[in-house]
Amino acid sequence: MGAFMVFAGTGHLTFKRKEFQAQVPVWLPMNKDFVVVASGIVEIGLGLAMLFWKDKRVFVGVLLALFYVLIFPGNINQYVEQIDSFGLDTDKKRFQRLFFQPLLVYGALWSTGYFEAKQIENHS
Repeated sequence: MGAFMVFAGTGHLTFKRKEFQAQVPVWLPMNKDFVVVASGIVEIGLGLAMLFWKDKRVFVGVLLALFYVLIFPGNINQYVEQIDSFGLDTDKKRFQRLFFQPLLVYGALWSTGYFEAKQIENHS
């Protein structure tokens, strides 16, 4: 998942920049390019932290899960505003994409050992 985040973050800064800009809600009072670049930098940072900051992996997983929650309004906006981006060119595809975000949140927590750490904490 760390490598995926570095790749996705790199996409924000380079080859998928316009598509990510399309997902930034118009009601967000910030420059769309700034939001895309900033989120790309955050994604790269979280990805690198997942790969190399092993002793803080649970903390990094929580941060990544929170990041996925914070960017979810962009996915909702893409559906509501019927924005074609990333091959999501029908309402059905955009709607189905909404259900992928909770899986990313879960994956961030699971892959970093969050649930296991909580179980150990609860039995201590």
